[in-house]
Formats: sequence, C-alpha cells, structure tokens
Amino acid sequence: MNILLDDLPLNNSLYPFAAVRPMAYIRTGILTIFEKWQSASAKVSLSSERVAEDIDSFKKIPANILPSANFLKQLIREPGAFPSTGDCKILEYPWQIFSYNDWAIRQDFEMITAGRVSAEISSTNKIICPENIFAEEGAIINYSILNAEDGPIYIGKNAEIQEGSLIRGPFALCEGSRVKMGTKIYGATTIGPYCLAGGEIKNSILMGYSNKGHDGYLGDSVIGLWCNLGAGTSNSNLKNTAGIVKVWSKEKNAFISAGNKCGLLMGDYSRSAINTSFNTGTVTGISCNIFGNIFPAKVIEDFTWGNEKYIFEKAISDINNWKKLKGLEITEQEIASLKNIYELKQK
Repeated sequence: MNILLDDLPLNNSLYPFAAVRPMAYIRTGILTIFEKWQSASAKVSLSSERVAEDIDSFKKIPANILPSANFLKQLIREPGAFPSTGDCKILEYPWQIFSYNDWAIRQDFEMITAGRVSAEISSTNKIICPENIFAEEGAIINYSILNAEDGPIYIGKNAEIQEGSLIRGPFALCEGSRVKMGTKIYGATTIGPYCLAGGEIKNSILMGYSNKGHDGYLGDSVIGLWCNLGAGTSNSNLKNTAGIVKVWSKEKNAFISAGNKCGLLMGDYSRSAINTSFNTGTVTGISCNIFGNIFPAKVIEDFTWGNEKYIFEKAISDINNWKKLKGLEITEQEIASLKNIYELKQK
C-alpha cells in the first residue's frame, strides 16, 4: 500500500517542531512518524512534497496519527486493507510528543525487535529484565545499570552508554548517540540519533544531533534537531503551586493548558548558555541563542540572539559551525526553509 501523510494543515499546531521540516519527521518513541509508517508500507510520501496530480494511488491519512504496533502488523499482513486507527494516538499539541513517549517506545520496540535477537551486552553491566532489552550491532555498554522492569530499553547501532550510567526504561538510545559517564536517565526518554546525553534526564526527547552533555536537569521536555544545552542548563517541569501549566500555542496565539507537567519545548537549531534556567512550560523558537543575566522569557521568538534579533547570515554561519562538529554542513534546503521562517517573522 502507498501512503500519503497529509501534513499541510497541521504544522502550526505542533510548533516549534514542524516549522523547518514537515511534521512527519517528528520523533516520538524510537522512530519518526515517517519511519513508523515506512516500516509497514512499500512507499510513504508527504503531501507537502508531492504535486496534487501525483497522489491518486496513495491512501491519504493525517500525518499526526501515531500508528500502534497492532495497526502496523495488520497493515503488513493485509496491505490491501486499511485497519482501524482506534488504538493509535493523535498528536495535536507539542507536549504530547513527550506525554505519548512511554506508549510510543513500547509500540516501536515491539515492531523493531520482533523475530530478532539482541546483540550481546557486556557482563560488566547490571541487567534487570534482560528480555526487555535490545541492543543493535556495534552498541557499546559497560559498567552501567540497565533496568527494564518498567519498560523496554533499546540501544541503537553504534550507540554507547559509558561507565556508571543509570538507565530506567522505557528508554531509546538511537544510532550513533552517546550517554556520558554517570548519567541518570528515567523513562520515558528518547535520545535521537547522533546526540550526546549527560546529567539527569526524565520523560524527554532529543530529536536528533542535539547535545545535553553536562550536569543539569531536563524533564518532561522536547528538544529539536541540532540544539545544544550549555553546562548546568536545567528546566522546571512543575509549578511551585502544582497547578496547571500554561503553554503558548502558535496556532491559537494564546496560552493553553498542558496539564500539570511540561518543561522545555525547544525548536531546531537553538542553544542555551551555561547555567541557563528555563521556567515551566517554556517555548523557544527556531535558531535562538539564549544567554544573558536575566531569567529567559516563557516564549522566545524565532531568531532571538540574547535580547536582540539574530542577524540571518550570522545565524546560518553559526548553525553551519555546529553541524561541522558532527561532520556535516548546512544544506541549501535548510537555508531556504530558515529564510522563509525569518522573512515571515519580519512581516
């Protein structure tokens, strides 16, 4: 079956995570939304990337549907049919990316590991519920504690967990990522591909190519692609009153309820200076450089540099410098997408 993920009407509702690239590339669980559908379909396309006359042979579904393992199994068994999406999840707000992460890790783990055997894990580690732990080829784990009693633990290809780390499932460490020595990670947490993780992390997602490499707390949060949290950066995820957290919505242009817990929602290419403290329910936009001797605002606009506007050419140069640290360079497509966001902000 050919699937067309319809992402055009939905991007603003999930800001800041569907601004630079289509929302189907959002990661929750182990895989991105696109990868989840791709695991059961011969061909997956996005409405934002295809011309209208080229979609007749595709089954069109909203791109904010997170398919369950049961749904995907049925789709594999009967590719000509389309199962009920009753046991799937629907992403409507950005904080649901982390609030659904426990469920999503379990669903992806079931699909990815079905019928497969984990790579051997070193006997130097303390393993609890080894049947719920899966390591891909090239994964390195030494002298750490992996507790999968409350949920599965997935270690991706060539990923590394260094000595003295304490990991509780559900947890996913994706390809090429590294957990530094003495890190404490609680479920449900996803460290996307080619990330660096350290300090204390709980119920959070790093989408990919991002760093939280030092001490500091990250909880009930979502960090976009190519972000960096300076040493000592921490966020609040619960109000001192234990009341409802209000989070700014771009779609509604208002603060709306996100429940009792919500930490930091950081857009792609944004960075914080050392010892930055983020308030409960903070939203940072795209390509922000957050520093200064004052408490950061709860809403930080796209292309903010301290308390000023980030000059576009400087922003692109800085992004490229960060990408070079991981052996890559900014693409023309990224520049065009960022330019569009920058120009819209000026209107």
